[in-house]
Amino acid sequence: MQPLPRMIGALLRIPFQQTVARVYQRLIEAGYTDLRPTHFVLLQQLRPEGMRVTELARLAQVTKQSMGALVDYLEERGYIERVPDPKDGRARLVRLTARGRAVEQIARAAIGELEAEWAQYLGNERFAALRSALQDLVSLIESQDEIGRLP
Repeated sequence: MQPLPRMIGALLRIPFQQTVARVYQRLIEAGYTDLRPTHFVLLQQLRPEGMRVTELARLAQVTKQSMGALVDYLEERGYIERVPDPKDGRARLVRLTARGRAVEQIARAAIGELEAEWAQYLGNERFAALRSALQDLVSLIESQDEIGRLP
């Protein structure tokens, strides 16, 4: 009997998990032993100009309280900092420090390695088509404002 084909969720989740594992491995090798994959939720969303905790929480699909705890942890260890929002002095923005930017560079390099391996396996044309299709899917979901919305 043939096994059932994997559902799309698993087909998306497995490469994502491999990406997280590769980044985590490279960060450990570089001496960043106080980071966990949970922290990537925040770090992968953060724009260079900084973002409010509420926006980070929405994009990461977690509560404001959960994101606040992640921000506290990373701030205590020097990866991020909170600065006044130039558009609203009452608000604070979260942004990467030099230490956080170093982690970002390691993560980008690790992801680049993995993407190169996948492109070699699939062929550049198929890999480019995969990336394009996924980007289109993300654009559709974002346009429908479905990020993080549960029934």
